[in-house]
Amino acid sequence: MPHFPALIVLLAASTLGVMAGATIVPVLEAIRTDLGVSGTAAGLIITAHGLAIAVTSPIAGWMVDRWGVRGPMVAGLLVYGIAGGAGMFISSYPVLIGSRFVFGVGTALLFAATSVAMLSLFQGPVRDRVMGWRTAATSIGGLIFPFVAGVLATLISWQAVFGIYMIAIPIGVAAIILVPETQRTSSAPSESGVGALVKRPALLGVYAFMFALAVMMYSVAVFLPQRLAELGITAPIAVSYYMVAMAGSASLTGLFYGWLRARASYVALLRMSSLCWVAAFAVLGTVENPLVLATATFFLGIGNGIAFSTLSIVIADLVPESLLGRATGASSTLMFIGQFASPLVVGPLMAATAIITGYLVIAVAACLILFALLAVRAPKGRAAPAVAGSEAK
Repeated sequence: MPHFPALIVLLAASTLGVMAGATIVPVLEAIRTDLGVSGTAAGLIITAHGLAIAVTSPIAGWMVDRWGVRGPMVAGLLVYGIAGGAGMFISSYPVLIGSRFVFGVGTALLFAATSVAMLSLFQGPVRDRVMGWRTAATSIGGLIFPFVAGVLATLISWQAVFGIYMIAIPIGVAAIILVPETQRTSSAPSESGVGALVKRPALLGVYAFMFALAVMMYSVAVFLPQRLAELGITAPIAVSYYMVAMAGSASLTGLFYGWLRARASYVALLRMSSLCWVAAFAVLGTVENPLVLATATFFLGIGNGIAFSTLSIVIADLVPESLLGRATGASSTLMFIGQFASPLVVGPLMAATAIITGYLVIAVAACLILFALLAVRAPKGRAAPAVAGSEAK
């Protein structure tokens, strides 16, 4: 496989995605108690970096388009490791929040650069496999690092947990040596900036799909523990099994994504993803058996694993290479806005009715997405699919 050493570095960097916030979840209560802040204030420790990512991702994408992937990637990894690891030495809440905002800037650079690097360095069936492996690596990072964080917090302190982020520094050094620079091409005036992105209806359809994915995904992270509590399942270890089932199935799906892609078009894969969401949320909204609910999270993971891998590739097929950084940066912004909006959109409905009612409404929304995809014509061969009414190049 070409660029194999670079691929190892890129996959290692991909494990840092989900763990950016998930790593400190096990110690959030300890931080809140030690710093003497409210639950809402403690929650900002997890969400502050997401806001920074949403705001700075378009700029990060522009930097990748302007200077290539290696410089922004190395900068992002170093900022990620230094700002994230700074929590080891911080005992002030305002300073900690400030470090998390800086950490989010590094994460935005990391997201944009790794995405463009993988999409630029690999093509065809190899790219399909690689993007699936990236999804698997991201999910695995979300499983392993929170566990390590729990061990460090138990043996040392909550501040030691922030040392995990410093793993990005040696990955950054490896990126300097092993990741080749991509050649950025100059775009024509008519194909530069945000205007060139919004003129592509298919790309807007992909962005809408990603926003909906983020809202649905976080409705599970936020409200499933509350639903389980209604059923008498309150032990953290028991609740974690459901999250592990979702992340584990996403990882497995990523590993086999290349095999799936060889047998189905991108639009067919997105239909499969939507079908998984319809079934999973229908189960979450109607079933009380804990084991059956676990199967719902398993299918959610399959749907998410297919969608994450597919959408990244479709974006690359819908824009010229000179806009790829900005296109992926915009997708990151919408993903994190969707995560932030999820409890604001779904929460009032569930509060006014019931959690199961909210999940049934989400199942209906997923069904509408499926119907829209069924109306899209899948092109023949290995070409990227038409999404939301327009064909990929």
